[in-house]
Amino acid sequence: MVNKVIIGIISFILIAISLYIYNKSQIKKLNLENNKVTLSDKKKSASNIIENVEYSSKDSRGNEYIIRAKQGEVDIKQNNIIFLEKVEAFINLKNSNQIFIFADFGKYNINNFDTIFSKNVIIKYLDKKISSEYLDFSITRNSMIISKKVIYTDKNNILNTDVIEVDIETKDTKFFMYDINKKIKILSQN
Repeated sequence: MVNKVIIGIISFILIAISLYIYNKSQIKKLNLENNKVTLSDKKKSASNIIENVEYSSKDSRGNEYIIRAKQGEVDIKQNNIIFLEKVEAFINLKNSNQIFIFADFGKYNINNFDTIFSKNVIIKYLDKKISSEYLDFSITRNSMIISKKVIYTDKNNILNTDVIEVDIETKDTKFFMYDINKKIKILSQN
């Protein structure tokens, strides 16, 4: 009788562990289905450095995100964060034109696609070009916040401002200065 109870307990524990491992692998599989990761020239050591990294994904609304970098480094403390160097991003928003982003550095969250671009940031959209030192691109917030030495250029104007906020979905754009006593500088090219 005691042997049957022990065998029953061991069987229950083995089944529970098997179900836990299976569920964990299924959750991981579901999370990775929306992300395609291409890694080439991966270093053979135990390093967390990845050469020529590319992430491409599509969200539920049909927006497509492609981020490429010459090099990526996985954050040891948060493995969903990758620090990027020499970054290019191509964003195809549904019912909109493509946005191109270039930067020296990036911080990419593979779970929600939010990316922080920094140093020598250039954003191109239609005939508009924005250069800055910092861009917080958030799918979660549905916004782009561009700051630090911001210069906005289109075929008619050049604007110097502290911050540009763009609603990705509606394209509503706000230009403002941190100091309310300072004004946005506008140079008309007409």
